[in-house]
Amino acid sequence: MKALFNTLLVALTVAFTSFTAAQAENHKPIGQPKKVAAFQSGMYTTQEGKLQVAVNKETGSAVMVRLVNQAGKEVFAQSIGKRQQAVRLRLDVSNLPDGIYQVEITNGVETTTQELKLDTRKPTAVQRLVAVN
Repeated sequence: MKALFNTLLVALTVAFTSFTAAQAENHKPIGQPKKVAAFQSGMYTTQEGKLQVAVNKETGSAVMVRLVNQAGKEVFAQSIGKRQQAVRLRLDVSNLPDGIYQVEITNGVETTTQELKLDTRKPTAVQRLVAVN
């Protein structure tokens, strides 16, 4: 009788442990995507006042590209869809006021941030003397 009781107790303990482990896998933290896309990004500026942003990512999850000013106001935002793998964005920043901006690329868990500094230089007058003798 003791052997039967011990066997039954062990079986119930294993069943309960398996049930709670299965329930824990179903309860993921709120706000995090089930699958996160890994991504790579690169950016550079052009002489015409444009910002080139390149993002390569895995399919299955979205990635967000944002341009934010010093005050935290979002100047530009674009979501890269789940099915897209490679995206090239060309942002015209020539009309933005001078200052420091943040380019944020995020998949919801990982965020890459690059600083963009806009500074308009005043043209200096070139003085040139041309003389004929």
